[in-house]
Amino acid sequence: MTVTIVDPREIVLRLPERTRNIVARLSDAFHRNGAELYLVGGTVRDLLRGAPQVDLDFATSVVPEETRRIGSEAGPDAVFTIGESYGTVGFIFGADDERQVVEVTTYRSEVYPTDDRRPVVQHGVNLQDDLSRRDFTINAMALDPRTGELVDPFGGIAALQAGTIAAVGDPDARFLEDPLRVLRAARFAAQLGFDIATPTLEGMRRTAPELGRISRERIAMELNRLLTAPFPARGLVILLEGGLLVHVLPELVPLAEDDRDGGTVRHKDIWNHTLQVVERTPPRLAVRWAALLHDAAKPMTRTVDERGDVHFFGHELLGADIARKVMRRLKQERALEQRVRLLVLLHLRPAGYDATWTDSAVRRLALEAGDAFDDLLDLAAADVTSARADRRAAAAARVAGLREHYLRLQSEAALDALQSPLDGDELMAEFGLPPGIWIKVLKGRLRELVIDGVVAPGDRETALQLAREWMAAPDDELATALEHPSGRRQAAKKE
Repeated sequence: MTVTIVDPREIVLRLPERTRNIVARLSDAFHRNGAELYLVGGTVRDLLRGAPQVDLDFATSVVPEETRRIGSEAGPDAVFTIGESYGTVGFIFGADDERQVVEVTTYRSEVYPTDDRRPVVQHGVNLQDDLSRRDFTINAMALDPRTGELVDPFGGIAALQAGTIAAVGDPDARFLEDPLRVLRAARFAAQLGFDIATPTLEGMRRTAPELGRISRERIAMELNRLLTAPFPARGLVILLEGGLLVHVLPELVPLAEDDRDGGTVRHKDIWNHTLQVVERTPPRLAVRWAALLHDAAKPMTRTVDERGDVHFFGHELLGADIARKVMRRLKQERALEQRVRLLVLLHLRPAGYDATWTDSAVRRLALEAGDAFDDLLDLAAADVTSARADRRAAAAARVAGLREHYLRLQSEAALDALQSPLDGDELMAEFGLPPGIWIKVLKGRLRELVIDGVVAPGDRETALQLAREWMAAPDDELATALEHPSGRRQAAKKE
């Protein structure tokens, strides 16, 4: 891979005028006070790649107190205090759509004495020291915004041009300083589409077990960034090749194992399919996680019938449980956990769509998926990766047909209108009973009839007539609900 690089002397000139003005004001202020100020790290990396807009990260030779004083001379609208313990002071210029955040960090070196490897900051002596403590050479460059001079002591620009991620200095030393860096390498591969330098990849394999000392939240953050990056499959391949997968997502290791299990289907084929599905889904976190985990249970559910055909019966059920466990282990937000689990559970359903599906069948699936329905359709569309063009076309047509059917129903009537025509207060008033699960039973039955088109959404008269009939001769379900302590008829009779 070859990357075209912007001339460092033109970087600042290519910035939007307003951003260029902010950089000039800060540079002039630090220069007047005899302090060094360089654009550093990912800012320089992305500007060299021609990114149109970047976060502005600077490094300076002065301590945070001086940074605050000097930076204030540039006329910011606000000043950060969060991050100052790490030697960072933030400045905000403008507001709303024109808001520009700038962070200025004192030259630093870091040691990692804690078990979770969170950095404890020590201020460095000079720019060289600061760059030497960074993770990868593409992030270990600095640019003087006044002169356009590029400071590149570790060959970062050459690595950038070659599309290579290489550790600064000894890879093992860099990764042992902060083992999360092995995941950052995979994440940068996913973000930039770059390869990992061989010595760096070997260092990742040797130090991968150290990930056990990293908090689950930090691991989850890197995995989330990897999955929503432009090249997620590349990052996932690095997780496997770098020996990281077994430490962060052991549930996926069976998918990538190179064994034939009877000679008919290789799990590696399922792994490659998974990579394709992840790559084909939109970069939304829940759908990308669901794409990654949707076939996680196939190795455990694989069977071969008497004709030699391979089946994975129930893999969506077991897969949903695996998804829940993965999300919970990584301490992901509960809403994300539930959404990913639901998508894995339902991922086969859209592929079964055909012209015989009724409106009520489509409504049921849409209601079951809830606000994840669009994610479900996108996942199902991405799941079409057959090597045979005719099968791909047929499967894609089924998902497209379901999407069109759903959109038609949406245009005819909003799904949220498909509720019981009677609410709980109306039912209690009609039958003189206190609140209880009997209300849920009646409303559920009425809602089902609305979904099936038997009762119109606002037809209270028909709904009330049906409710009276059910209450006059309750079946076992309704009778049990009425006998529940909160819904006994006797409670009403005593009042």
